[in-house]
Amino acid sequence: MESLFRTILLDWLASDPALSTTLNDVAEEAPSRASLPWLGIAASASTDWSTKTRRGREVRVALELQTRGDGAAETSAIAAQVEERIESLPCQYPGLSIASTTFLRARAEQRPRNTRAVLIEYRFRILEA
Repeated sequence: MESLFRTILLDWLASDPALSTTLNDVAEEAPSRASLPWLGIAASASTDWSTKTRRGREVRVALELQTRGDGAAETSAIAAQVEERIESLPCQYPGLSIASTTFLRARAEQRPRNTRAVLIEYRFRILEA
């Protein structure tokens, strides 16, 4: 269920018209050949969230946004677009339904060579369809 959800989430993010013009890649992990800016899944983990009648998972996903630039304003704007897109994720998909989407935390840092990174973490509660 976690792997299917990761694919759904990445497809949803990559299909956003605004993000697709802003980001050079939306990937399962750090892309090996894409230039900045890009977005990838840094990590995910799942635990049981089943009911008496349906299998379920609580999936936590950490997405990493990497950009380049002197100021934080552009990176912050892209991170806000990513969060907005995640929070508009439809609830029904073949094989699963999303019961809830919850923002957990974000962390931003400036890195060497004028790069910036934002780690955005969400919790999704999912039931098998």
